[in-house]
Amino acid sequence: MNRVLVIDQNRATREQLGLQCLGRDVGVALAENVCEGVRVLLSLPVSLIVVEAAALRLSTREHAVLFERVAPGVPVMVTVGADAPLETRVAFELAGFRVVTQPVSVDELLDKVETGPPALPRPTC
Repeated sequence: MNRVLVIDQNRATREQLGLQCLGRDVGVALAENVCEGVRVLLSLPVSLIVVEAAALRLSTREHAVLFERVAPGVPVMVTVGADAPLETRVAFELAGFRVVTQPVSVDELLDKVETGPPALPRPTC
């Protein structure tokens, strides 16, 4: 894995996950919101996108289309709180995202990407 894009509104969470990535010799790019994340994706190749559910303002389908357009084939993991309703988790998974519960460790991310079930194909239109 070359580089992970972390999109999270909480600065401490972004930096903690970023430092964990660097500690595992995985490059990292950090963004505070989806707009910044898209700018990063347009300028840098990434192997994985990790985005906080609270940072997503559009529908799950619209975000699936957005990420597929700017980073085709790159897996997207959505982090949710432990209290997130099952319906929310299922909606993200049906849109093609992988869902992990916060706090997230780099080991958990790498494990989900390498051994997890393949993500559903994201819609292209």
